[in-house]
Amino acid sequence: MVNNWPGTTTRDSLREFYDQHPEWSVRPDDDDEQVEYATIEVPRDYADPAGERITIAVSRRRAAGPGRRGILLSVNGGPGGDWGLGLNLPGKYAGTPVHGAYDLIGFDPRGTGGSTNLHAEVTVPKAPFDSRPTDSAFEQLAEDMRLRELACERAGGDLRAHISTPNTARDMDVIRGVLGEEQLSFVGYAYGAYVGAVYGSLFPEQLDRSVLDSCVNPDWTWREQFLWQGDAVQRNVDRWAAWTAERVGVFKLGTEPAQVLDAVERAVARLEELPGGVSLRTLFDGAVGTRAGNRSQWAELADLVGELESVKDADTARGLLAEQGTWRPADSEGSLRIGVLEAITMEHAWPADLEVYRQDMREFRKRFPYGYGVLRAQPWVGAFRTFTAPEAPVKVENAGYPVGLIVQADGDPLDHYAGGVAMAERLGHRLLTVEDSGDHEVYALAGNPHVDALVDLYLVTGELPPVGTAVPGTTSRPDVPADR
Repeated sequence: MVNNWPGTTTRDSLREFYDQHPEWSVRPDDDDEQVEYATIEVPRDYADPAGERITIAVSRRRAAGPGRRGILLSVNGGPGGDWGLGLNLPGKYAGTPVHGAYDLIGFDPRGTGGSTNLHAEVTVPKAPFDSRPTDSAFEQLAEDMRLRELACERAGGDLRAHISTPNTARDMDVIRGVLGEEQLSFVGYAYGAYVGAVYGSLFPEQLDRSVLDSCVNPDWTWREQFLWQGDAVQRNVDRWAAWTAERVGVFKLGTEPAQVLDAVERAVARLEELPGGVSLRTLFDGAVGTRAGNRSQWAELADLVGELESVKDADTARGLLAEQGTWRPADSEGSLRIGVLEAITMEHAWPADLEVYRQDMREFRKRFPYGYGVLRAQPWVGAFRTFTAPEAPVKVENAGYPVGLIVQADGDPLDHYAGGVAMAERLGHRLLTVEDSGDHEVYALAGNPHVDALVDLYLVTGELPPVGTAVPGTTSRPDVPADR
């Protein structure tokens, strides 16, 4: 029997939670009258079920067909809630074959959305946003994260320690019980895929069919997940460089991938010479990473490199980079924000020695400057953690539930393709590869008809795709013929 409860907790001690009868209602401001909403209670700390309670917001869209086979519960990515997407996620399957077979169940994981919120105070970082920060910036970068962790502690209080992946999985099982179902089927995206893998490890007898889309690697810590994003982005950049080199007659950036990347670095050097050069170069580094992931923008990226190599002034450069957004783990408005990301990533230990981060930043500055890769190596709040997780991470394993399906794009810039391969091997699941694709979170969200058809077939009939199945991504490379 899997030990799925902490401490001395037993199923009997949780019976009142499983036996809840929530009041379902349609929201008056919701145009879709097919969706019902309810709130249930769960223990804040499953090791103390008689203690404080928190609430979980749940949505339900009843099966549309006569052949109902159960409930399909879905969990979105994050960690952090994706701005309350959890309740709305089942709507992505409305009108599909899956909707005919299942009641579609969504929920906002603990800490997020309509459930009891975990807050953190907003802190504004003082370190400049820089894709290639110098060694002199390290102390301020570390101090920003130390203050960020203290801000999480002040607003999050005792709740922080109980916002965790195993507790979210336990909440899922309470939802299953409240709905009166012996088993649930599951779709999870990114972090949600990890939640599903943990659920199957804790409750193998309660898991029926499962789809894990865009997986983290079950063998990596949260810090390793972050670090490997640098490599994932670079894999897309290298593919773009090879494609561009094959079209030297069009883009004139070089005949070999290394020469194309040299042209990128010449553009970097030119931007750094202009007023506001650090900001411009940071935007450009971001553009190289993000546009390399989107195959449809490969020609635009090659043209951008050529234009920036010889750009004359900062205003022109800003115009060329106007559409490029920035990313950093910070908020700058309001007094409170959701602090789930920081809490979840505390499930694993982080190095307390700041020299580890300093060395990794130096390496990433050279190896993975594009797509803000160095931000993955900088100090994170885990280096200054103010609490220790009350339980160790769950060992991900398949203790006897049915073979499921892993969906993974080979160019996913956030969850490395190796993560999907490792998860499929660990669980004995079937791997569906989306080839030549930078998509992240694919099934029912990316508009890929090949993936949608195969996943729908599995969820409705149980038929898995053959071993080694691969399908194309939805975003094609530009129609620019190779000239050699």
